[in-house]
Amino acid sequence: MSALILTRPLMRSRLSGEIENILLTSIIKRQLAVGEKLPTERELARDLEVNRSTVREALGKLESLDLVEIRHGDGAYVKDFQESGSLELIRAMIRLDERQRDDVIAALLEFRTIIGPEMAFHAARNRTDDHIEALEEVIWNGNDLSTLEKDIRVHHIIALASGNILYLTLLNFFNKFMIEYGHLYFNDQENVKRSVRFHEEIHQAVKKGNPGLARKIMQDVLTYAQKAVVDTLQIGRNSRR
Repeated sequence: MSALILTRPLMRSRLSGEIENILLTSIIKRQLAVGEKLPTERELARDLEVNRSTVREALGKLESLDLVEIRHGDGAYVKDFQESGSLELIRAMIRLDERQRDDVIAALLEFRTIIGPEMAFHAARNRTDDHIEALEEVIWNGNDLSTLEKDIRVHHIIALASGNILYLTLLNFFNKFMIEYGHLYFNDQENVKRSVRFHEEIHQAVKKGNPGLARKIMQDVLTYAQKAVVDTLQIGRNSRR
């Protein structure tokens, strides 16, 4: 374990985060087995040449991600992330390396194609006049917004209109990735045009209260976006080889 950690140099400006990432990578890649006991705080601090409070902070973060179980008076044990991991784990995983990032983005896009259409379906059934006015304000009066910003707001209003707090919470989580990685889609002008068309189409379907049409429009655009981004990621991987 010590040799594994020390193969990756630490950045002194963010020691706790570096330790967290090293252990996180080892757990995700199964270099640390489920149920394995980690070295003690004292051993980790000694091997990494940091103080024990820094190690404790990193372990605390891993515990909050449900990656380790800290048994007081005993030590920290690796948990099975496939059984205990939460949405916050996704946020951590996406920063490990480029391949991991690409895989997580692809998985998120696939998940969005599943929940997005149902969100639009319920939005068309449950929307109020206020939701329609909010959509129209963003679509036709949001000239100071980029297409990415408009898209995020349109989806947010649709989530609100659905009346389901889970849709809204999941979308808020997803939008944090859109802000950071939306360029993978919106840097292509054809994709920008597709989104502009989508905004107008989904507005009409939701305004008319047509759940089936709203679901289809959302399904079509999310499937298109998923393929466009995955293709962009593949081009990027090929260029790095």
